[in-house]
Amino acid sequence: MIKIEPPSGDLGRVSLPHIGDMGLYFVQQNAGKRNLSLDLNWAEAREIVVNLCRNADVIVENFRPGTLKRFGLAYEDVRAFNPKIVYASLSGYGQETSWKNRPAFAPTVQGETGLTAIVEEHFGDALSEPRNDACSHADVYTGLQGVIAVLAALNHRNRTGEGQHIDVAMAATMLSVNERAGAQLSGIDTDGEPIALSANESHIFEMPDGNRLTIAGSPIYSPMFSRYCAMMRRNDLLNDPRYATAHLRRKNLPSLLAEVRAWLTTFSDLQLLQAQVSEAGLAVGTIRTVREFAESEWVKEWGAVVDVDDRSGSTTRMPGNPWRFSRSVLPPPGVPAFQGEHNVEILLENNLPASQIKNLQQRGVLLSRHNPVGSYD
Repeated sequence: MIKIEPPSGDLGRVSLPHIGDMGLYFVQQNAGKRNLSLDLNWAEAREIVVNLCRNADVIVENFRPGTLKRFGLAYEDVRAFNPKIVYASLSGYGQETSWKNRPAFAPTVQGETGLTAIVEEHFGDALSEPRNDACSHADVYTGLQGVIAVLAALNHRNRTGEGQHIDVAMAATMLSVNERAGAQLSGIDTDGEPIALSANESHIFEMPDGNRLTIAGSPIYSPMFSRYCAMMRRNDLLNDPRYATAHLRRKNLPSLLAEVRAWLTTFSDLQLLQAQVSEAGLAVGTIRTVREFAESEWVKEWGAVVDVDDRSGSTTRMPGNPWRFSRSVLPPPGVPAFQGEHNVEILLENNLPASQIKNLQQRGVLLSRHNPVGSYD
């Protein structure tokens, strides 16, 4: 995989914290990709990219719609000489809509598509001021949806020999991954019941030893309320008039949660607690930080956290692969590249003479930082 980086550099490189000159956000998102850095304002740079596109299977770009057309690198341009290309364009609002020219970042798209409103409504008075979500869901999920689309297009090409263009919108992605969207779009009054299986109203409880845990599902939701009663072996609560309806359980939630907390204090062994919770068809999980989770036995068994070369003579910990294959052998973690680190390597592979590469570097067509091995700087 080749990442083409502009002269200004990937914005992720400046994200904090840094190890040496590597932003760890950049390391997480780009480890293992070879890096070619060039200035597309030069005709020679555009020619280099065209030559790379001639033999490419997949191209993924996330420029503002129309940007690559100005450089002669739009889908129709590439398709003319590589008709089997699978070309994915990721943008905020799609390539051909009336909003196509709007700048799009995760917080703004999440605001436009309902996620921010969901967060504000969910936390309500618990928020001292309106806040955005802590994670860039629109960025990450759009990348995942782009991968799914590319795999589907490759499968189509395997069957038909046809390449195609894929248009992936962050805004559409955020609707598609919102498990509450269908319920919200319906406008149906649920008579006090939580929507979408009540996951958003799963409560957090503190144990006597100070550890915190959460039980999946809200006791306000009628099907979950019966499971809570079974979990606590308190079927008497099913006939308690305070909890007869969802509206009443919401009104009397403090006393209902007090019953749960009192039951939790009878456990000093988390495994015994998990067993009783599981009997009722519910799940319990300990509240941990990422660093605490990384020290768990499960993470070690799975290999969910791996050591990645930090390019400063040591390693840094990063998330590993989320999947295992029964037949395929997964490669070890890749190395994050310096900007333009593979300029020479990639261009020599594409039969560009060394003298021409040196000339392009001297003129600023090719950019490199840290003067990696093989540079003609």
